[in-house]
Amino acid sequence: MEQMNVALVTGSRKGLGRYLAEQLLKQGYQVVGCSREPADWTDENYWHLCADVSDEAQVQQLLGQIRQRFGRLDVAINNAGIASMNHALLIPVSTLDQLMAINLRGTFLVSRESARLMRRQRAGRIVNLTTVAVPLALEGESVYVASKSAVEALTRVMSRELAPFGITVNALGPTPIETDLIRSVPRAKIDAILAQLALKRLGQPADVFNVVDFFLRPESNYITGQIIYLGGA
Repeated sequence: MEQMNVALVTGSRKGLGRYLAEQLLKQGYQVVGCSREPADWTDENYWHLCADVSDEAQVQQLLGQIRQRFGRLDVAINNAGIASMNHALLIPVSTLDQLMAINLRGTFLVSRESARLMRRQRAGRIVNLTTVAVPLALEGESVYVASKSAVEALTRVMSRELAPFGITVNALGPTPIETDLIRSVPRAKIDAILAQLALKRLGQPADVFNVVDFFLRPESNYITGQIIYLGGA
């Protein structure tokens, strides 16, 4: 019996992460999800683990459990992330530390530990989530944009470092997506963002998975170090 490919999706308890995990399940992947809290959904090919991606020991334990159970990892999607909207003069350093810890350190740790497992089979795909707030330089999101800009730089450099192992590293930057992440954002702020896009609508989870699917296809094994923004940012 042919072994199923294994994918890790961080932040998969709800929202976009859950959607991405569910789409991978439909494509026949064995999916491992993680979040800081237990998930309230199940699937016969879904395994949820609790982990804080900003904690090195917990990430190492997470990948150790994947290695022990499956012996391989084919895909890692760094979806876990947090946002903060405020004027730079009003942002406490604790917010900066939190965003950098989850968005940057978390992406780095999961990517590093995933690559250590992937290189055993000399193949793998890492997909990072960034945001259109980076090219749009959105006001009120200075620290969030800084954290995601760092993720983009990490993507480009790691793509070169991991290429000898057959591992590609790419990123995509969604527009605001209709998930819990934007429900507390004033509609006027969302409209101002959409006004700067070529395609002036909220993004859908399917728009995101379309790009993820593109990065994961066997035919995309010559594509690495790329950042794709949605909506014509």
